[in-house]
Amino acid sequence: MFPYKTSFHLDRKSKQALYLQLANQFIKLIKDTILPPKTKLLGSRSLAVLLQVHRKTIVACYDELALQGWVESVPKKGTFVNASLPLFYQQKIKSTKEATMTKKAGFQFYRDAALKSNQLNSNPKFQYLNDGISDVRLTPINELARIYRGIAQKKNTIDHLSYGAVYGNLELRKTLVNYLNETRGLHISINNILITRGSQMGIFLSSKILCKKDDIVVVGETNYSAADATFTHQKATLLRVSVDENGIDTHQIEKICKHQQIKAVYVTSHHHHPTTVTLSAERRIHLLNLAKEYRFAIIEDDYDYDFNYNHAPILPLASHDTNGNVIYIGSVCKTVAPVFRIGYLIAPKEFVDEAANLRKIVDRQGDALLELTFSEFIKNGDLDRHIRKVMKIYKARRDLFCELLKDELSDYVIFNKPKGGMAVWVTLDKKYSWKIISKIARKHLLEIGNWQRYNLAKTNHNAIRIGFASYTSDEIYELIKKLKITMREVEKL
Repeated sequence: MFPYKTSFHLDRKSKQALYLQLANQFIKLIKDTILPPKTKLLGSRSLAVLLQVHRKTIVACYDELALQGWVESVPKKGTFVNASLPLFYQQKIKSTKEATMTKKAGFQFYRDAALKSNQLNSNPKFQYLNDGISDVRLTPINELARIYRGIAQKKNTIDHLSYGAVYGNLELRKTLVNYLNETRGLHISINNILITRGSQMGIFLSSKILCKKDDIVVVGETNYSAADATFTHQKATLLRVSVDENGIDTHQIEKICKHQQIKAVYVTSHHHHPTTVTLSAERRIHLLNLAKEYRFAIIEDDYDYDFNYNHAPILPLASHDTNGNVIYIGSVCKTVAPVFRIGYLIAPKEFVDEAANLRKIVDRQGDALLELTFSEFIKNGDLDRHIRKVMKIYKARRDLFCELLKDELSDYVIFNKPKGGMAVWVTLDKKYSWKIISKIARKHLLEIGNWQRYNLAKTNHNAIRIGFASYTSDEIYELIKKLKITMREVEKL
């Protein structure tokens, strides 16, 4: 006889009802063919006595199993494991304590090497270099929480809890139209804006609409690796042009246009990623003229627009576009905190409409309450106040970081003090290797990270991007100290 008493373990402190615990354990026994098809189950009274539960618990369990099709009740004969169940072929699990989901898929699927990146294992003992992110400790969480609570308590909030416009919350779109027209010199209406889950979604949607296999996208010789991966995933052909102190070389782009049809040029015009340089006025006008003449799109990524330490922000290409060639992409994630996935895609209406159609099958809509929160956050002036506050802090951190980098590591690296943004482009002396430095640095609890992503064009420029904004003064001193110790050890190799 089947050992019912020892085969079931009921936890009376669990939030799950006893009859469901019992039903799930029965299902596992049936799947494992320990209780094969046609097996007669013990009667409800007898099983209730054995397991010391109320008979109604057993009846509810059997009813649940019957409802799911695992067992069938035969009048005057009893309850049996469903005779029609096929045998369930599965790998044996070594222990019930192990996770049941296997590591390997039991089916074929497509892999894209372009999407693979080195993931760092987070270790609190290590100090990690980043390529320029905001300090989340400065996030105005109290202000945001206050606004969010106020919105959640309003009676009309219920109107925002169902499905909304795929273009994003109407209030946020109106707010951003006014804000971006005022701060970026744009000339847009509500028909030109789509709310996204950060700038990366904007790049993804744009690439899907613009590019098919072998379509040409021009990018910088050094470029934002996530954008490269997005275009490559779309099977586009990347053509790289050089980037100097004036930004991406538009004269090289013109030469390409004379021989090949290109679909798009991707630029981070204000603070080029990764080198931090700004696209010059001459090249901005040249690029816009080329886009009109050769009918290609300019995907302008509004990277670090808000952080300028030496001058006012330079207006984006989108502010000068009168021919409908620029797709302007940005977000508030980097400015406030990466966790708030709110961005925008700005383009001619017909492109925005198509992007919204595509977004509909990728991510039906955003978080309406969060979008309402940021609408109020911007309208109240809280965003501008936050920017002014962190600008002072980040400027001081930039100055300290660059001063220490020059004083302590000038024998090993060269750099230009950035005029804005949250990172420094640091070039290593050719006699040293970031690969070796990365390995030695770990001995001193410093993680350099995926330095290879800055040299996707294989030009061996030997430079990486090092962020400063997310570190306090003490952390900057510690970081430079670890780098110096590492370099001295590398020097002896």
